[in-house]
Amino acid sequence: MYDYREIWKQKVAAALGAVLSREGEGAASGEIGEVAVENPPRPDMGDLGFPMFAFAKKFRKAPAQIAALVAEALGGGAAQALGPYVNIQLDRAETAREVLGALLASDSEPGRPGSLAGQRIMLEFSSPNTNKPLHLGHLRNDAIGESLARILRACGAEVRTVCIINDRGIHICKSMLAYQERFAGKTPAGEGRKGDHFVGDCYVCFNTMSKDDKAAEERARALLRAWEAGDAETIALWKTMNGWTVAGMKETWRRTGVSFDKFYFESETYQRGKEQVLRGLAQGLFYQSDDGAVWVDLSGQGLDQKALLRSDGTSLYITQDIGTAIYRYEEWPFDRLIFVVGSEQQYHFKALFAVLGKLGCPWAKNLYHLSYGMVNVPEGRMKSREGTVVDADDLLDELSSLALAEIRERDREETLKDASGAAEKIALGALHYYLLQNDPSKDMLFKKEESLAFNGNTGPYLQYMGARIASLLKKAGDKAAAAPAPEALALLSTDAEWEVIKLLGGYNARVAAAGAALDPSIAAAYAYDLAKAFSVFYHDCPILQAPSPPLVEARLALCRAVLAVLRDAMHLVCVPFLEEM
Repeated sequence: MYDYREIWKQKVAAALGAVLSREGEGAASGEIGEVAVENPPRPDMGDLGFPMFAFAKKFRKAPAQIAALVAEALGGGAAQALGPYVNIQLDRAETAREVLGALLASDSEPGRPGSLAGQRIMLEFSSPNTNKPLHLGHLRNDAIGESLARILRACGAEVRTVCIINDRGIHICKSMLAYQERFAGKTPAGEGRKGDHFVGDCYVCFNTMSKDDKAAEERARALLRAWEAGDAETIALWKTMNGWTVAGMKETWRRTGVSFDKFYFESETYQRGKEQVLRGLAQGLFYQSDDGAVWVDLSGQGLDQKALLRSDGTSLYITQDIGTAIYRYEEWPFDRLIFVVGSEQQYHFKALFAVLGKLGCPWAKNLYHLSYGMVNVPEGRMKSREGTVVDADDLLDELSSLALAEIRERDREETLKDASGAAEKIALGALHYYLLQNDPSKDMLFKKEESLAFNGNTGPYLQYMGARIASLLKKAGDKAAAAPAPEALALLSTDAEWEVIKLLGGYNARVAAAGAALDPSIAAAYAYDLAKAFSVFYHDCPILQAPSPPLVEARLALCRAVLAVLRDAMHLVCVPFLEEM
């Protein structure tokens, strides 16, 4: 794909090197370093701006002086110095030919910058407990994880998506105890409940019963000890209830288009963690308190004391995380492992990475916690144990129903081949885009009606624009499929056309930026920018009624290019494409 930004970055870097060599400061051109590029604040200032501030020390000159020298080295014309910036005015005809020619080539695949080629990246996300179904918080986690996997692959990385199923521990035992004492003999099928919802009912029930029964907590802990001791009856119930939950979760993941290359189960990795903790204890890396619990002192790393095993010998989350991380590296040596986990676990991951470093894992420095903010609803904070979470399946059902109602209100139900299927895709597009359009680190408020708007910065708006372009090209028939002549593409010179072409030519850079920052909101913003710019072009520039056949040909080619890129960008942010709406 033709990337005019990258081409001009290289030209400016070469000019900087030539100036530096000529000025005799003793540095080779290869030592220039990264050249930043920006969009000038006004169109009359050019199409690209290169700030010279970063080179002041190396050149021993003011940024404005450097800009003047670099603009001169570039030969003037397209380049001009504006204060501390070198601004570039692109040739519209040439850029249109190059950008659209590359995008419309038969073997073209947009948004593949290759910026992470050769890297092996493992990405952990979702990571649910088997005592409850997936909820709105999981949906944000899943959207970030799945979108990042797609973006990182687009950047050329080899990506392995993994999910740790937290299928043991005190929370799971609480659901099991409630089942034994309040639900014995019942099944999800018999109760007409999805398996994960049924087990979630048990967990909520435990919270209710424990308020009046203070001994319930200890009975749950006894159940955990029985599980770790391998009690046959306890294990049998655990397997049954976990089976119900995992099957239900996988059904939700299929519905939302989320996939994993491998599932890990805490029940299979926690022993590995215990072995590592005991090894560290024997080596003097950890210490044992009077009650028998095993701790690590991380004060040297700016942290605190962290428990690694309870006094009764049972494991904690960090215990299994230690074992799982080591197992994963042995199984699939990665260059980087990214954990997509909520911001409330920041301390946990700092401690985990420090402990792995103490255990002699040199790759621990390549672990990264992608901390994302809480997602709330107008009704207030959600609590699983009280049953006040927004269930993932229920939310999707509601969004799909609202989308179908909108389709009916627009009198489109009979026109669409599958109105219910379209409504489901609109619901997924609304949900995923709303969850991804913000910086992952920020807390957010989810408003379902706002997410479903067909106008504005929403998933349905992207889907509508995609369907509009697809409809236009279908109407154009053979004209739309014809390969445009290079001289016809040079006719695309209006401001509206130019804005679209610049966005198309900058797609690679935006995908690379999203991959580098691990931030899907960059890709989401690009998709909206492109859809909005196309809307202006569609309004201002007649396409099938353009004043000349070559211009019709060129504008149809522009539509085809926009459709290819918009469709790809929507895929990166998990928004299903619709041929018609």
